[in-house]
Amino acid sequence: MTGLIVAGLVGGLIAGLLGVGGGIIFVPALVVFVGASQVGAEATSLLAILPVAIVGAWRQGSYGNLRLKEGLGLGLLSIAGAVAGVALSNVIPQRGLELGFAALSLAIAVQMVVRTRRADTEG
Repeated sequence: MTGLIVAGLVGGLIAGLLGVGGGIIFVPALVVFVGASQVGAEATSLLAILPVAIVGAWRQGSYGNLRLKEGLGLGLLSIAGAVAGVALSNVIPQRGLELGFAALSLAIAVQMVVRTRRADTEG
């Protein structure tokens, strides 16, 4: 239970700070600390992200940072992708999902390092 508490706090902090990250923390935490399957962890993470996203958007809106039209547009357009992703996640083997999640996390990390280093050399 302590692992989930820490994961919830860290996931919320990262989501509020960077605008992403809750699922990156929540999915592995659910697999490691609760013993959830990859699909179960992904499904649970999708629900857990909802209150984090609502509070984060509300607070960012109070600072004038929220682009409501674009955010709602992205959200509505992503519905079809979410439906397809859920269908795929239920036919792809567990190991494939685990490796896919790890590969996505690594690709995002590499991309962020490259962008940061590029900004450092240009700035």
